[in-house]
Amino acid sequence: MVEVNENLLYFLDEKPYINMTNACTNACVFCVRDQKEDVQGAKLWLDKDNITAQDVIKQIELKKDKILKCSEIVFCGYGEPLIRINEVVEISKYLKENFPNLKIRINTNGHANAIHKRNVLDELALYIDSISVSLNAQNEEVYNKISNPKIENAYEEVKRFIRACVEAKVNTTASVVANVPNYPIDVERCAVIAKSLGAKFRARDFIPNGY
Repeated sequence: MVEVNENLLYFLDEKPYINMTNACTNACVFCVRDQKEDVQGAKLWLDKDNITAQDVIKQIELKKDKILKCSEIVFCGYGEPLIRINEVVEISKYLKENFPNLKIRINTNGHANAIHKRNVLDELALYIDSISVSLNAQNEEVYNKISNPKIENAYEEVKRFIRACVEAKVNTTASVVANVPNYPIDVERCAVIAKSLGAKFRARDFIPNGY
């Protein structure tokens, strides 16, 4: 079990977020974790990376009254949450059973099926309401420069994952970070790709100093 000072649960603009892991299969040039140590005072670098579902659930229960006032909770921290797919599923099941009015969203780099060698949507779609997948770029060349992926054929894997989310009938958004200095992201082309995969599209501006 992790110590209680680990920020597995933090709040951004009064919305609860779950910081599941610091591990990631990307090293994106725009990632907030490379800009500062915290998100609005919550230090998200974990001392350990063997977080259990019960570790997270314990912190959720400590903030139960505050969470009950919220409409959505998001798996998003200083790593790729779906690396810990079993824990994410267990926590999501707990949330649906104990906070039935709380929507569950996952922010992901879209590598989960490639990492786990199976369609994780078979498990996730039972509990989650929406998913935001980082498309990041309009082609493989730009994606690799921006994302620095650690898996092969990462860009194609991301697009396949987006389609899998749509086919699982999860509310799916493909996202990019616009205006990243020195990186030619074609936002309009990315929007067309998202639509072709059946997903919604969101572009957010690069935040130079993080949140």
